[in-house]
Amino acid sequence: MREPVPEPSDLVRSVSRAFRILEEVGAEPGPLTVKAIARRCSLNLSTTYHLVRTLTYEGYLVRDQDGRYDLGSSVARRFHDLQASFGQPPEAHEVLRHLSATTGRTAYLGRFVAGRVLITDLVEGPESPYLEDLEVGLNVAAHATAIGKVLLTSLPRARRAAYLAEQGMRRFTARTLVDLDDLETELAGARAGRAVLEHGQFRDGVSCVGALVCRRTDSWAVVASTRAEEVPPEVVWHTMRAAEDLTAAS
Repeated sequence: MREPVPEPSDLVRSVSRAFRILEEVGAEPGPLTVKAIARRCSLNLSTTYHLVRTLTYEGYLVRDQDGRYDLGSSVARRFHDLQASFGQPPEAHEVLRHLSATTGRTAYLGRFVAGRVLITDLVEGPESPYLEDLEVGLNVAAHATAIGKVLLTSLPRARRAAYLAEQGMRRFTARTLVDLDDLETELAGARAGRAVLEHGQFRDGVSCVGALVCRRTDSWAVVASTRAEEVPPEVVWHTMRAAEDLTAAS
């Protein structure tokens, strides 16, 4: 979950507005005119023209032949830079893509980064719901998500307890485990080589399966989500195979 950040006293308005433009353009399936961008961002037209021209010059927007704007190649480069900063193995995205294509579900990769559980990559699938709190680069709740639970199993019990004490155990649904002993009981069943299953603890009506990837220097979690109360056995099987493929490639 993204924690709200107070507005800094030295906020640079033009930079903030430029990011807002990128978010609005990126949220649309097709390109937008400058007037549409100004309206969606609640900016005056003159300011929007200046910002759009600057973002286009820097490669973050691209202008089509009809004078409308879409995201440019610099956005993709920054995304790859982000993935590289996570130390993601080069074969990981292809494994996720295959998992998603085979199961029709959204596939995620996560790991501990600077002491936080982060989503480091994902490939969306048509049979999974969109979860706005599970995006690349976002910090996720370890106690309520399959990604978090998988990674918690890689920690000694004392470190798990310390991590959860610092993070807190917020209730997301009626099923969320908010007691440390209850969570420890659940994790005890997730022994090495077994899948971790999560049913409606993060979002009602959504279930996930995760598996641990033990690499030479760290651990990763591979997860698939599904819009159901249970995870189909074939999705569990393919998720486990994806974890094995990544482990073997390390």
